[in-house]
Amino acid sequence: MVRVTEVTDEEAPLALLVDNNEMALYRMNEIFRQRDYRVIECQNGDKAVDIFITEKPDLVIISLDIPGLDGHVAALEMRESRSDARIIFTTPRNKLELAEDAAFSAGAVALLQKPITQSSMDEVWDLVMGDIPDAPGVEDLDQLYPEVDEEVEVTIELEGLPEPPPPSALPALGPPPKRKKKGKGLLMLAILLFLGSAGAIGYGLFTMGYILV
Repeated sequence: MVRVTEVTDEEAPLALLVDNNEMALYRMNEIFRQRDYRVIECQNGDKAVDIFITEKPDLVIISLDIPGLDGHVAALEMRESRSDARIIFTTPRNKLELAEDAAFSAGAVALLQKPITQSSMDEVWDLVMGDIPDAPGVEDLDQLYPEVDEEVEVTIELEGLPEPPPPSALPALGPPPKRKKKGKGLLMLAILLFLGSAGAIGYGLFTMGYILV
């Protein structure tokens, strides 16, 4: 989500507020409007870097714990794009030590503990408008947020690997087994049936002749 608050003076300085907490954005919005800043609100680290590059804000107030790129890496991206970026980190109390390391790495001009108030901003304002520290973490940006642009070619060396065994020989196939012929058996069966029938007829005729005599 990106929101630009109403400030009519186009020459007024521009502040980029980056936080995914609506209440925190509301409080910071009020603080910087009272200082006559134009304000752009953003809730995503990736989008914040894009806005920073295109809109060139005079001041960035960014939380460490945001979606997309975390606040530390997003701030490093901004410092890499523009060395004169003025960045304020905001953090809850339980992440203060981590935020101090990130502030040093990104060369932040100030670090504020949430919730941000007008008085806490007043206390660090001279630092905010003062010299911009170096950002030593920019040198390690590739390790923190690597990007793979080149294709990696993988070569597999086959030398030294054992050769596969030759295929085993199949046993020679002999001639197919002979099938028994059924025609001769059927012929013998037919002859036997015929002789049996003829014998039965002859015996019947003989018996009839004996009776007639």
